[in-house]
Amino acid sequence: MDIESLRHYCLSKPDVEETLPFGPDTLVFKVSGKIFLLTGLDSEQLSFNVKCDPDKAIELREEFPCVLPGYHMNKKHWNTVVVDGSVATKQVKEWIDHSYDLVSKKKK
Repeated sequence: MDIESLRHYCLSKPDVEETLPFGPDTLVFKVSGKIFLLTGLDSEQLSFNVKCDPDKAIELREEFPCVLPGYHMNKKHWNTVVVDGSVATKQVKEWIDHSYDLVSKKKK
């Protein structure tokens, strides 16, 4: 997965908006005005933050070395995923879906 496929996947979800509220180097995806994914645009290796159920967040960090506590976020509720090829794109998309679902349910 690269930044363009990440953008395309996020924007394919219902009611998603793409913003740059933290400046030109941080791309943010929101649903119903709430962030579900953000990523830096200035690093060589793609990584992004996604919201996660707290118990699941811990499990993912223990199982996958590419999943870290959310950088600059509440580490209880956010994970940073480093897209280093160690997990399949399908799995990465499932983590994005989980974040989207958590955030979109809160606004309904």
